[in-house]
Amino acid sequence: MRLSGHKIAVLMESDFYEPEILYYRYRFPEEGAEVHFLSRLWGNEQMTFQGHEHRMPFEVTESFEDLDEFALKEYSAVIVPSGMVADRLRFTEDPQLLPPASQFLRRAFADPAILKGIICHGMWLAAPVQGLMQGRRAVVHNNLLGDLRNMGGEYVDQDVVIHDDLVTGRTGNHCHLFARTIIDLLAARTPAPTGLR
Repeated sequence: MRLSGHKIAVLMESDFYEPEILYYRYRFPEEGAEVHFLSRLWGNEQMTFQGHEHRMPFEVTESFEDLDEFALKEYSAVIVPSGMVADRLRFTEDPQLLPPASQFLRRAFADPAILKGIICHGMWLAAPVQGLMQGRRAVVHNNLLGDLRNMGGEYVDQDVVIHDDLVTGRTGNHCHLFARTIIDLLAARTPAPTGLR
């Protein structure tokens, strides 16, 4: 199993793209990775989110807000999926503060040992973090071209783009190419022992 010992976090909220999330749910474990779906649970033990196309229910029981620095370092990759997930996650009660999910993404970006994956409209979650995409090559959905450029990113017209520890994908329909790239990159790494990196 190429990804034995690797843990992958996938952020979740309602209006997710069902084929993409189901692909991650089964494809990464096929390679031996643990997949954890994380969200903001608002003090609940679990929440059930609904998909965008078919209103498919998806239960999430893990919160990214509960992860301290040591727990975050156990993840080999953090993925921000397509659909409206990022838009829903970038809500903040206080306009003076970064949304909690964007804070989490900033923490992941601060650790080059964690592979970051952002696909399609997932780039919305990076938008509130000033300078996060500055000088980085990336691809986004055509609707987000202006967003990426205003964030200082360099648009590359490819289905999947790798820039150092960041992998970006064009749309949710490219999730198989996006996931394969992440699998190949992680397979070339040795996973860190639990709690260490």
